[in-house]
Amino acid sequence: MSLPPGFLDELRTRTSIAQVVGRKVVWDMRKSNRAKGDLWAPCPFHQEKSASFHVDDRKGYYYCFGCHAKGDALKFVTETENVGFMEAVEILAREAGMQMPARDPAAAQKADRRTELIAVMDEAVKFFRMSLSTQGGAAARDYLARRRLTPEALARFEIGFAPDGWQGLYDALRAKGVAEDLILAAGLARASSKGTAPYDVFRNRIMFPIRDARGRCIAFGGRAMDPGDSAKYLNSPETELFDKGRNLYNHGPAREACGKGAALIVAEGYMDVIALAQAGFGGAVAPLGTAVTEDQLRLMWRIHDEPVIALDGDAAGTRAALRVIDLALPLLEAGKGLRFAVLPGGQDPDELIKAEGPEAMQKVIEGARPMVDLLWQRETEGRVFDSPERRAALDKSLRAAIDKIADPSIRAHYGEVLKELRLDLFGAARGRRAPARAGFDAPGGASGGRAAPRGGAARPGAFGARWSPPPPEALPATRSTLLVAGGENVAERLREQMILAILVSHPGLAAAFESQLEDVALHDPAHDRLRNLILRHAHQPSDEIAARLQAEAGEDLEKLLSLPHLRLAPPVLKRDDAELARLCLAEELAKLEAERAMRAEISDAMEDLEGLADEGVTWRLAEAARARNRAGQTKLDDTSDMGEDRAALSAQLQALIDGEVWRKKRN
Repeated sequence: MSLPPGFLDELRTRTSIAQVVGRKVVWDMRKSNRAKGDLWAPCPFHQEKSASFHVDDRKGYYYCFGCHAKGDALKFVTETENVGFMEAVEILAREAGMQMPARDPAAAQKADRRTELIAVMDEAVKFFRMSLSTQGGAAARDYLARRRLTPEALARFEIGFAPDGWQGLYDALRAKGVAEDLILAAGLARASSKGTAPYDVFRNRIMFPIRDARGRCIAFGGRAMDPGDSAKYLNSPETELFDKGRNLYNHGPAREACGKGAALIVAEGYMDVIALAQAGFGGAVAPLGTAVTEDQLRLMWRIHDEPVIALDGDAAGTRAALRVIDLALPLLEAGKGLRFAVLPGGQDPDELIKAEGPEAMQKVIEGARPMVDLLWQRETEGRVFDSPERRAALDKSLRAAIDKIADPSIRAHYGEVLKELRLDLFGAARGRRAPARAGFDAPGGASGGRAAPRGGAARPGAFGARWSPPPPEALPATRSTLLVAGGENVAERLREQMILAILVSHPGLAAAFESQLEDVALHDPAHDRLRNLILRHAHQPSDEIAARLQAEAGEDLEKLLSLPHLRLAPPVLKRDDAELARLCLAEELAKLEAERAMRAEISDAMEDLEGLADEGVTWRLAEAARARNRAGQTKLDDTSDMGEDRAALSAQLQALIDGEVWRKKRN
């Protein structure tokens, strides 16, 4: 069977020899350098213990310094799987997602077509280069000089000029004996609809040759000299040589530079790539007039494990970066990622280098952010999450994004990072909601347990109450005592400790109670740290959560579990009874929520009475509330429904208000 021209080149481009060989060998990671595509292993063709088998993933070849075996991916498959050449082609084509061509006897007659087209393209490069140096190219030379392109850069990138005429290139190629059908097939001219000779595709444009990975000219990009032209940049049409979605500008030189340790920088256009190369950033490439495609992304990963997407800092550049995220997520593999460098002030690389020099560009590249950061920014920037519904919408969009990742390990790591960012965001919001109320001193120094009025400053009550600041935080030496830990709300502190102790003893419960644990406010900073650590690893296996807690919160964990009332608690002692622990945890969370809601309602009711009730009525209400709390504290282990208590108290307070108890009775 004869394969069509370019098929094997395309197959080799889309096949990673490291992946093909990696199925048969174990890499020696001490000797290998994955970032540079430089891999070593014991040879699969002869028995050895040392790693003398070398694979160059960028060049696509292997060589054994022991038995001298060598070849490319096709040769490796034929040798290791004992198949013929065409069967090896079929194996690799299937893995690369390429359709095998139909068996066409006529294909053999077209085998040299690609070579002929490349020769035509080389003639076009020479014509455009010559035209730039003529009088007709004076304006183009002036423009390139204003853009600070050096003569070395012009020669290196073979920049030329297409004259402002309808058939300048066509006539020049025909004069050299090039057939008309080859000129049309190369995308250099278009057939006329008026029955006249074909006309040039590129006219009055600065020309940038586009070369494939092997350095062969396959297309052109043209920059219009006329500001009124409908297309500022124009690329060659797709041809037998050129598929713009599967090629990169400056591919070959960038691959060579990255092999020597340079970063792969993905810019937007030709001038950006040239400016970067002039400034010493040899590993610069650009997509060809389109958004980055899946095939281009794979090409980038063949060159470098972590390309830096350095798109313009304007709104269009940001949108392009976000589109790359959605494209890349399903394709991520271990060690293959993207980083994003956002240029300041809406500049492109060319403008930044001219304004501030290569050092400024280097700083931007070094500060490139991982893709997960931009994903988080995209989902949260400019949004307010002040309601459960908005937070749920964020959770849904984040889950939808990471569900696109095929690799389970990468998906898990993305989940961990996003969970930490989410905890940081909502943890701050939770801190703002946490009760931190200073009390009013009632006559005789007794506190009524009331909150300071909304707005922060206390105002005098009807009976001359005065505001006192919150008590200072306990010293570390006494912080673990029940008196200091409990303060005015001993019952709540005990419940917080019990909740954490149950979670530490049964870490597998954290995922089931995740939303409730996120919203509960904890008084002790050590408890808050422990809760956040548990939530951060909530979806890991129980053994791993326990190991993380021991490693990252050893001291806080030891203090918590040393408390006497926790050591003897059944859900803590019976670590094999997960159902008992689940029921106890649910009960403790429900009671804690009910107690805090009840206290808040009492405070709100007393605020409503302020300025209306006399001292005696207000004092009686406060005493009733304190008596109610004391009664509740004696039943810490009671399983009664705190919701019913809260309802009864609300009814009692409402009855007092409806009866206008603040009005003094007349004798």
